[in-house]
Amino acid sequence: MKRRGLLAAGAAGIGLSLGAAPAEAKPGLLPRLPIRTGMDRLAATGWQAVRGQRIGIVSNPTGVDREYRHLVDRMHADGVTIGGVFGPEHGFRGSAQAGGSEGTGIDARTGLTVYDAYLATQDKWVSMFTASGVRTIVFDIQDVGARFYTYIYTLYDSMAAAARLGLRYVVLDRPNPIGGRAYGPMMTDGFTSGVGRLKIVQQHGMTVGELARFYNGEFLSGAVDLEVITCTGWHGRLRAGDTDLPWVLPSPNMPTQDTAVVYPGTGMFEGVSSLSEGRGTTRPFELIGGPGFDYHWGDRVSALNLPGVEFREAYFTPTFNKFANTLCAGVEVKVVDQGVFDPIRTAVGMLVEARKEAAFAWRLDSTRYWIDLLTGSTRLRTMIDAGATTGEVTGAWKDELAAFERQRRPYLLYPRSAS
Repeated sequence: MKRRGLLAAGAAGIGLSLGAAPAEAKPGLLPRLPIRTGMDRLAATGWQAVRGQRIGIVSNPTGVDREYRHLVDRMHADGVTIGGVFGPEHGFRGSAQAGGSEGTGIDARTGLTVYDAYLATQDKWVSMFTASGVRTIVFDIQDVGARFYTYIYTLYDSMAAAARLGLRYVVLDRPNPIGGRAYGPMMTDGFTSGVGRLKIVQQHGMTVGELARFYNGEFLSGAVDLEVITCTGWHGRLRAGDTDLPWVLPSPNMPTQDTAVVYPGTGMFEGVSSLSEGRGTTRPFELIGGPGFDYHWGDRVSALNLPGVEFREAYFTPTFNKFANTLCAGVEVKVVDQGVFDPIRTAVGMLVEARKEAAFAWRLDSTRYWIDLLTGSTRLRTMIDAGATTGEVTGAWKDELAAFERQRRPYLLYPRSAS
C-alpha cells in the first residue's frame, strides 16, 4: 500500500497516538496532521520566555506562522525588544541566490538592524552579538535534513559564540520535513568544509532543536544555556506533506516539499561536473542531466527498480549555473511512495550508472573532489570508480550509521518508529 493510502486508512489512529486529531480536510485532499511549531507555542504565551530581554533573532523567510506572519514582524509589533536580526545564506528576507547574502543593513519593514551572518566565523558571531547588545538568541529556521544544507552550521556557530559570551540560546523547533530517519555516510577528518562542518551522517534525521541538543552535548561540552521550545504533534515518520504546516521555500533552489525529499541524495550531483543538478530549472534536484548524456542512462537507472521512485526521460535547458542555455538530457526523479523511498540510495544508483557513460566526470576544484566534501570521504567516489554496485556502496557505511544512531539517541525529543 502506498504511504498516502496508509495515512488515509490510519489517520485517526495516528492522530490519537500523537495526541491530536487530523486537521479538517479541504475538498479533494487527505487530512493532514496538525502541528504547533515552537514559534506557535511561544506566541501563544505572549512571548513570555523572552519578553523583557534584549534578544537577537537568527532567522530567514521560513520563520513564519501558518498565516505567513514572520516571527520578527510579530515580535516587533508586540513590543519585544529586538537588538538585531541575523541573516544566514540567502539573507534574512531570502532574496539572494546560492552562495550569496543580503549584506548588513536596515530592514525596511521594522527598522531593525539586520547583520549579514553568512559564512560568519565564531569570532564574527561574537562581534555581532556584542555590537547588538543582545542577551538572548532566538533561532527559527526551517532545515531540510541534509548535512550539506548550510543553516545547521549557522546554528552551530551562533551557539558556540553564545556560549563564549554567556548568552542564553532559545531554539523554536520545527519538524524535519523528510522525517526522523538517519541514513548515509559519516563526515570524516580532513573533509570538513562549508557543506559539511561536523561529524554527522548525510541525512541526519533530526529537527533543529534536536541538533542543537546534539551539538551542545557532543561538540560544545554542554556550555550553551540552551532551551528548545518543542513543536507538538510531530513524529519521526511524518514528512512535510503529512502535516498542516504551510511550505515556505527555505532557499531559492528548494521550492517545494518534493525538492526537500530528494535533496539529501541528488544534492550529491553538485559533485559531478558533467551533470546538472537542475539549478536554473523549475525542478532543481529533481531534474538531473547533461549535454553528453541520452536516454540510455535513464533506462539503466529505471532498470534498477529502486523502491518508491520512478524515472521520467527528461530534457531541459538551465537558465543559469551548470550548462546555462545548453540542452541537457537525463531524468526527472519522481517519488511515488515516500514511505519506502531512500534519496541517498537512489542517488547512489544514479551515480553508479552515470559513471559508465563516457561523458561522466567528477567535479574537481584545484586538488579536491567536491563529491568527497559532500559525502565526507573518498570512499563513495573510489568505490564507484572501481565498479562497485549500489548495494556495495550503501553497505559500506552500515557500522558508522549504527554508531551515529546510538550517539544521537539521548538528544532526540520526538518518537521514532519504522516508516
